[in-house]
Amino acid sequence: MNVYDFSLINKKGVAQSLSEFKDKVLLIVNTASKMWFYASI
Repeated sequence: MNVYDFSLINKKGVAQSLSEFKDKVLLIVNTASKMWFYASI
């Protein structure tokens, strides 16, 4: 399994496969505010 096996919901609300971005540079950022280490920052 790799990152291209996953799909995400885009800003239009449509599922989009990450395989569409194969051979391109991806920057994946976790924007969750309730991470386990968040309180220590």
